[in-house]
Amino acid sequence: MALVPLPEKESMDPADLPAIETGLAAFGHMLHTWQAVANVPGLFSKYFPFLRTLTGPGPLDQRIKEITAVQVAVLNHCRYTVSHRCFSAQGKGVTAEELVRIAANDFESFSETERLALEFTRAVTLDVPVVAAAESATGVDETLRERVKEAFEPEQLVELLMSISLWNAIARFHRVLDLGPDLPEAPAGVEELL
Repeated sequence: MALVPLPEKESMDPADLPAIETGLAAFGHMLHTWQAVANVPGLFSKYFPFLRTLTGPGPLDQRIKEITAVQVAVLNHCRYTVSHRCFSAQGKGVTAEELVRIAANDFESFSETERLALEFTRAVTLDVPVVAAAESATGVDETLRERVKEAFEPEQLVELLMSISLWNAIARFHRVLDLGPDLPEAPAGVEELL
């Protein structure tokens, strides 16, 4: 059961309704995460456009955005976010088999750049929270940081790191809220690895 009420559109702040309508046009129905965010009047009108800007076309290859978002959701063990990110990734051409490989931490079949992005995603998601500042100012291995700096242009790297960071926050938000499903489940092999 969700931690907070999930208000219906009729009780949402009027400032949020244009963004809600944009979401409804894209998905055809209300998503629980939108309802949860709508508990704070006016927040959804800021959140949704930012999310769409970051997840939409930009300097970073869309496929890298999708596969790294799936990996973040898996690493955070959030079924709700995993279902959303797998739904999005599959809609953009990532196969169910590739999603299972991501969940299994098997990156051999991915391109060199994709493997690097997935390695960086794992480090940002798992290492940063547990590496003390006295041990590493950034929490990410310096060699890995240099490799991503060489592989990506600055605008791509900012978009990659912002995307990884945002999906970590959102996955944790979703998991703690305990939102029920509102999109198709992730492929079976992914679900089994959560």
